[in-house]
Amino acid sequence: MRKIKTAIGIVIAAVAVTALSGGVVVTKENEFKLIRQFGRVERVIDSPGITYKIPFIQTADTLPKQILIYDLAASDVITMDKKTMLSDSYVLWRIEDPLKFAQSLNSSLSGAESRIDTVVYNSVKNVISSMAQNEVISSRDGELSQAIMDNVGENMGQYGIRLLAVETKRLDLPADNKTAVYERMISERAKIAATFTAEGQAEAKKIQNTTDREIAISISDAQAKAASITSEGEGEYMRIMAEAYHDPQRSDFYSFVRSLEAAKTSLAGNGNTLILPGGSPLARIFTGQ
Repeated sequence: MRKIKTAIGIVIAAVAVTALSGGVVVTKENEFKLIRQFGRVERVIDSPGITYKIPFIQTADTLPKQILIYDLAASDVITMDKKTMLSDSYVLWRIEDPLKFAQSLNSSLSGAESRIDTVVYNSVKNVISSMAQNEVISSRDGELSQAIMDNVGENMGQYGIRLLAVETKRLDLPADNKTAVYERMISERAKIAATFTAEGQAEAKKIQNTTDREIAISISDAQAKAASITSEGEGEYMRIMAEAYHDPQRSDFYSFVRSLEAAKTSLAGNGNTLILPGGSPLARIFTGQ
């Protein structure tokens, strides 16, 4: 009997230890704990620490609290101008409302990723289909990601999920038409460059014509001013000459100077002889008569 009682005691102790250990719930900093009773969530534990549940009646599920990443499969999308592009993106997300997450998706991370895949793919397709190819290429610096996030809106809130970002890893042209598209883009850029060059040359010609006209006007004004100054100088010269001839003494002196200059010119060179009539004014100057 004693052995039977001892065995029963050991069994009871083992059951008690098992029950107590099964009732302990340890919650880490990076996780939520969902306490379920008969499949229904009774409470959510979102703070780290140790709590308890009813053994054999309640169970504990774990959900991640940290930011998660979901990598979408690369897929073809069509732009507004009917150009096909290859989009490869990933999503940063987290569980914001664990109770709603559990009720709508039954705590399934794979189910959440399936919903994210559908919503984000449709958003990427809708956004890119509303843009021309060159707009898609030029908006890869964040504008495209923001447009996709705006298109998603709060659709994932009904699942207790919050999308933090949709980032594009690769946005490229399909291999079969990449070369043709690049050649067309090069041709278009060459046409734009030729247009700019022609406009620049036309503007340069306009500036050159304007400058030439301004230079011609400046030269004409300078020539007119020079002619006016020359005319004024000649007028002053004539006035001085008139004054010189008007005064008899000055007139005689001027005649004397002019006679000397004429004689000097005539005697220029070697062996020249100047022969003057006795009654010439120049002879009278030399003879003092």
